Amino acid sequence: MSNLRFDAINNLMSRAQDIRSYNDNKVTALFASNVFTAKAQREYLSDEAYKSLNTSIKTGSKIDRKMAEQIANGMKAWAMERGVTHFSHWFQPLTGGTAEKHDSFFTLKGDGTPLEIFDGDALTQQEPDASSFPNGGIRATFEARGYTAWDPTSPAFILETANGKTMCIPTIFISYSGESLDTKTPLLKALDLVNKAALDVCHLLIKQSTGWHDPRLGAGIFRDRRVDGQCPSRFAGYRSYLIWSHPAKGQQLDDHYFGAIPERVFAYMQDFEQEAYKLGIPLRTVTTRWPPRNSSVRLSSKR
Repeated sequence: MSNLRFDAINNLMSRAQDIRSYNDNKVTALFASNVFTAKAQREYLSDEAYKSLNTSIKTGSKIDRKMAEQIANGMKAWAMERGVTHFSHWFQPLTGGTAEKHDSFFTLKGDGTPLEIFDGDALTQQEPDASSFPNGGIRATFEARGYTAWDPTSPAFILETANGKTMCIPTIFISYSGESLDTKTPLLKALDLVNKAALDVCHLLIKQSTGWHDPRLGAGIFRDRRVDGQCPSRFAGYRSYLIWSHPAKGQQLDDHYFGAIPERVFAYMQDFEQEAYKLGIPLRTVTTRWPPRNSSVRLSSKR
C-alpha cells in the first residue's frame, strides 16, 4: 500500500506544471462573461420583456407566450454574438450527473432558405426521450415521456469546449403526470418551503414582510482522485465529517493545515477559477485542508 502511494505521488509530482494566467485581464472583466446576467438582459431585451422576466423570477408568476418569444430572441442574439451555434435544455436527472440534448439554431425552411431560429416554444419546454432515465418505477419504458421546463430563476449560460460553444438553459425534468424525474425540482420545492418558514419567523419578529430569502451554498472540497483510494486519512476524514467521531490516534495530521498550496493544486485552481468566474461563481478563498492532500474553495459571502 505504501509503495503504491509513494509511486502515485512521485508520478504526479514529476509532471510538468502548466500555470495558466489571466492574460492581463482583470477578474471583474471575466466574471459572469458567459452568463445571461441582469446586465445582459437589460442590453438584449426590451423593457417590457426584462420586467416580465424579473417579475417571474421574484414572484414565480408565469411568462406569457409573447414575452417568451422576445426573451428567446434576446438570448439568441446574446449567444450568437459570442460564437454559440447550439442550445440545450440542461437538467439533472436521477443519475447523479447532468443531461443535455444539443439542438442547432440552424433551420432550413420549406423553400430551402437557411435561418437561425430560437423561439419561445424552444426556450420554455422540450420533450427529450425519457426512456433510459431512472424514474422510480412510475412508468414502463415504452410509456416514456419526459418534459424539460425552463427555470427562469437560474440564468442561461454558455458552455465552452474545445470544439464549440453551447447555450445551456437550466430546466427541471418532470414526467407526463407531473412527478419529479430530476434533483432540481425537489430542491426548488424545498427552497420554497424554507422561504415560507423564514417569512413566518420574520413576521413574528419584525412584523413585516421581507420578500424572498435566498439560501446559498458555502465551500467545496476537492482531492486528486488518482491517489484518493490510497490515502487512509480519507477514511478518517469521512469518519469525522459524517458520523462526528474523533479520528483514530495518529491520523490527526494537522501540521499541513493552511499550509503552502502545492503547484499542481494551484495549476488546477487557475483553470477552475477562470471557468468558474466566466459562469458567475464568486470564488473567494483557496486553502489546504485536513485530511492530507485535501484542498477547498470557498465562495464569496457577499453578492
